Amino acid sequence: MRSDQITKGPSRAPHRSLFKAMGYTSEELNRPLIGIAASYNEVIPGHIFLDKVIQAVKDGIYMAGGTPMLFHTIGVCDGIAMGHQGMKYSLITRELVADTVETMCMAYPFDGLVIIPNCDKVIPGMLMASARVNLPTIMVSGGPMLAGGDRNSCIDLSHVFEAAGAFEAGKITQEKLDWIENTACPGAGSCSGMFTANSMNCLSESIGISLPGNGTIPAVKGDRIALAKRSGMAILDLVKKDIKARDLMTMKNFRNALAVDMALGCSTNTALHLPAIANEAGIELTMALINEVSNKIPNITSLRPAGSFHMQDLDDAGGVQAVMAELLEAGLIDGSLMTVTGKSIKENLKNVKVKDRAVIREISNPYHKTGGLAALFGNIAPEGSIVKQSAVKDEMLKHTGPARVFNCEEDAIKAINGGKIVKGDVIVIRYEGPKGGPGMREMLMPTAAIVGAGLDKDVALITDGRFSGATQGSAIGHVSPEAALGGPIAAINEGDIIVIDIPAKTINVKLSDKVIEERLSKIKLPENKYGGCLGRYSRIVKSASTGAVLS
Repeated sequence: MRSDQITKGPSRAPHRSLFKAMGYTSEELNRPLIGIAASYNEVIPGHIFLDKVIQAVKDGIYMAGGTPMLFHTIGVCDGIAMGHQGMKYSLITRELVADTVETMCMAYPFDGLVIIPNCDKVIPGMLMASARVNLPTIMVSGGPMLAGGDRNSCIDLSHVFEAAGAFEAGKITQEKLDWIENTACPGAGSCSGMFTANSMNCLSESIGISLPGNGTIPAVKGDRIALAKRSGMAILDLVKKDIKARDLMTMKNFRNALAVDMALGCSTNTALHLPAIANEAGIELTMALINEVSNKIPNITSLRPAGSFHMQDLDDAGGVQAVMAELLEAGLIDGSLMTVTGKSIKENLKNVKVKDRAVIREISNPYHKTGGLAALFGNIAPEGSIVKQSAVKDEMLKHTGPARVFNCEEDAIKAINGGKIVKGDVIVIRYEGPKGGPGMREMLMPTAAIVGAGLDKDVALITDGRFSGATQGSAIGHVSPEAALGGPIAAINEGDIIVIDIPAKTINVKLSDKVIEERLSKIKLPENKYGGCLGRYSRIVKSASTGAVLS
């Protein structure tokens, strides 16, 4: 056992003595030692109840004959960090979480690892660390929040952002805004649509590193606690069989994940996180591969923000496993791959059925014939950009309009709320990429303001920053190379004509290569004026097209 390094033999008496100072018994130290990486805290609704999940995992580990050892990581709620300087510190936490888990797993030679995240960057951060340390690993999340509102309407966090925009535009009253604010988020869990956290939780099932149900069982259900207990028990079986994280993180597993991503219509942030996780396993996932998979996989669900259904509806319809069953029957995923159940995907799906065809459609009758995401290339984004095409209005799939250029998110929000953006405009927000932001802020506030002002059928937004999973509309992010790296987006001037063609996977500005080069040669790129972890991140982060990994 790996833990023999600190528990066996006379020379390890000092190590055992320190464990016994914490109350561990000799019997416990002779069992497999299972590390539990958890992100419980009191500042994120998706994490506020993870103490209950942690206890259930511990119970499962004890029942199966192991000894659980808990440690914690940090976490940032993107919704609370949105729209101010705090958002610069969101994406960078992915690497901080990964470093924390790696450090603990190398300092303490655990025999197995259970990761307990919830919410946007904590999930990929823990999965990245899992690939690095390559222990027998299982992930169990806190699960999604229920939708809010009342019996006449189901609403979620994105409705609150959109309501704020509608209020600024004079379209709703203060009373209506207050009601939406007070009812949209009814309790614990990751926000209730197919936003980034729930996207990553669902994709963990498709990779095979979580038990069935991890992506969709609501946080408040007893089934979530039972899942945590079963996960605690399952890790001992993985240790016994020596099934490690990278055994479940192969190119085939990631292709399955991309297929499920397209079928579900997941967040654009998965185009950052899946490549970053794969990178830790020595695998390259490219923007071109996203299009290759998207062109083959139909979008068979319509979840918020693209549609009207929420995570609880997907769970009731059969969850991620039912979506995978549809894909497997059509030969669109590889069913032979092993999972943390100890069985193959095909074996897991043997008796799985779709329970609601309004939520999960047949492959032959999809919501969209192609997948939820598309990568766009052109003279604005030579290395690519990303859009959630399933959340774009049909009339905006192709759009040509004048650029309205802003060098930060705040200036764009002021213009939108001030009525300075008109039908046909293409908003350009730059110097918000991984290096230039720094931290690649999410742009949910400007996109929600566009929706709230009733302009989502008429206005597009492109940025070298990124978008929340709750974003809808013609919102194109991850433009690479970013402005701070001298990317062509830095050469766009006010009034330049931008041509977006999502079906053709192109995004261009009507400028010659010579004009773009001349303009770029005259631009003085901003200096990194930040200290601390943000400054360090800015100096070593790579392009969004790589998953914004660190060099």
